[in-house]
Amino acid sequence: MERGTHMERGTRMQGKITLVTGGGGGIGAATAELFCAQQAKVLLVDCDAAALAKQAEAIAARIPGAVISICVADVTSAHDTAAAVAKAVELFGGLTTLVNNAAVRYLSSVLDADLAQWEKVLSVNLLGAVTMSKAAIPELRRSGNAGIVNLSSTYAEVGRRDFGAYDASKAALLSLTRTMAFEEAAHGIRVNAVCPGGTLTPFTVGRAKDRGLNESDLRGQAKGDTLQKRWGEAIEIAYPVLWFASNEASFITGASLMVDGGTSIM
Repeated sequence: MERGTHMERGTRMQGKITLVTGGGGGIGAATAELFCAQQAKVLLVDCDAAALAKQAEAIAARIPGAVISICVADVTSAHDTAAAVAKAVELFGGLTTLVNNAAVRYLSSVLDADLAQWEKVLSVNLLGAVTMSKAAIPELRRSGNAGIVNLSSTYAEVGRRDFGAYDASKAALLSLTRTMAFEEAAHGIRVNAVCPGGTLTPFTVGRAKDRGLNESDLRGQAKGDTLQKRWGEAIEIAYPVLWFASNEASFITGASLMVDGGTSIM
């Protein structure tokens, strides 16, 4: 398989109805596309209407027969999240899988970051996952065989500088994952977390442009904080999300999986 370009077709998500937040690009869009390729029905959610429509159109073009729709929503809004779940039920007849991927971040030291930045990051990355989960859980319980996958980060456990609010929010998301796994096991819902390391997304490419580098430059550089000495691709994060969401991971809940090229053991 050529890294970063192969989208496997199959039936691993057949019968699954999935809501993916943060679907306007990066890991969310890659996850939605892979799920569609594996025969899931997907509702793609984001607050950026233009990016959302662009990704859904691209996925439909690349995956013939893809069952995908979109919903513009703010994950911090109880009204919007309830509307998103209602739309999934209306379109597809239920909900079996939730992928909490929506996130924001600021590059700032703890000393320099103002409280407004902290509040924004925590409201989206942590409370957004809570709000979306609260809206989705009643429908997930009805399915009897459901899954929630939270996108945390390897930096929830590995230290670095200048991402205090983001990394703290992702660490809290791991705790939330374990709590929800306890609470929802009796209702047939598994809850797990995928922890990406450095991944080529619009955010990382944008940061590189600020330093005068383009995406090709990033791909060509040795990345020193991974054992594999490279950036991850969004599709390489999407596959572990797929596995957690599929019936192949039926005896796994409350787990967190580092998908980081070895960063977490260095």
